Amino acid sequence: MRVLLLPLALLAPVTTLAQSAAPPATELHCGQLFDARSGRMLGPHTVQVRDGRIEAVSTGIPAASASGAVDLRGHACLPGWTDLHVHLEDEINPQSYSEGFRLDPVDYAFRSVGYAEKTLLAGFTSVRDLGGEVAPHLRDAIAQGRVKGPRIFAAGRSIATTGGHADPTNGWNRLLSDLHGPPGPTEGVVNSVDDARQAVRQRYKEGSDVIKITATGGVLSYAKSGDAPQFTVDEVKAIVDTAKDYGYRVAAHAHGEEGMYRAVAGGVTSIEHGTYMSDRVMKLMKEKGTWYVPTIYAGRFVAEKAKEPGYFPEVVRPKAARIGALIQDTAARAYRSGVKIAFGTDMGVGPHGDNAREFIYMVEAGMPAAQALQAATVRAAEVLGVDDQGVIEAGKRADIVAVPGDPLADIGVVMDVDFVMKDGVVYKAPGGAP
Repeated sequence: MRVLLLPLALLAPVTTLAQSAAPPATELHCGQLFDARSGRMLGPHTVQVRDGRIEAVSTGIPAASASGAVDLRGHACLPGWTDLHVHLEDEINPQSYSEGFRLDPVDYAFRSVGYAEKTLLAGFTSVRDLGGEVAPHLRDAIAQGRVKGPRIFAAGRSIATTGGHADPTNGWNRLLSDLHGPPGPTEGVVNSVDDARQAVRQRYKEGSDVIKITATGGVLSYAKSGDAPQFTVDEVKAIVDTAKDYGYRVAAHAHGEEGMYRAVAGGVTSIEHGTYMSDRVMKLMKEKGTWYVPTIYAGRFVAEKAKEPGYFPEVVRPKAARIGALIQDTAARAYRSGVKIAFGTDMGVGPHGDNAREFIYMVEAGMPAAQALQAATVRAAEVLGVDDQGVIEAGKRADIVAVPGDPLADIGVVMDVDFVMKDGVVYKAPGGAP
């Protein structure tokens, strides 16, 4: 066999071309920079971004701007926000309960595309989607660049017990139930330790990133109780232990005190909603390092809509009025008690794109603005178990948002996001989209 040897001189231009093809850096000139680790707002900074990552962060802004530099001198730059509790496939409305019988999964998939873009443009570069068959597919479409949206950590189907908050057959008549048969672990409904293990393995098979259980009844499910416990401690522990085998963390929807306590005792990563959280539960959460994701926005939204006749079915309306109004107070007590708090809205209950209003409600509940912002950045990354986002530092993902003014002085400016970058791509810039 003959081997063709090329002169080194012929190889040199190839190397030169490869070097010249490297993507240029993008410079962001920030009037202020939020340090998510310390919770402090720093002065003017320049952030250099290349190939989806933050390449360098330096103090000050150069007198001579580089070509193509983004002028954010009147803005505060922050790490892209993470909402740890969304449902991108839907948005609650008075027809939601009947739509479940009339619409196909593809209908919800088409809706989710618009909801995902609204969420991204509101400054949320990552979300944890806690329950929905569309989310894993939407996650992949966004990752492939087919649609615009935040990075998604998807739970897929939630895991419930028979008649529990995530039992997909709640409210069905006898004929439908007989035709379908009782749902099992494949559908996310468990009634034993073995079922619990199988349900987690099924979520792995379907490509989930995180596990979500409904540890108590829910406000919006077609069932009377919104707070009854729905798992044994052994069932929760079986879910958590099996999830660890696959590198999953477990989020627990919980309103009632006893079900919440069992979820924490069983080892879940986070409690979602937490309406009737007691001192006993808070003590155990602090001992175990369990996170709390309050979703104040959803509580306030459903409490308000419960006043409108016909918005919710009558079996749901009293729960929405009673439970929804309590969550902000619970968040205030949990913060004062020292429970670890991270950011989540349960958006899909309220209109997508309005996620940042949760910051305002957290501050109203007594959290300093800096800690509310940390809850959606560095703390959210801790909940997810990732270390490449949530801060503006060299080597991290180039997820950056900017708002006019100083959100530590006026948290309300979070509703006026002017700049959104995710993985180094600019999706929104002052004066309009790029």
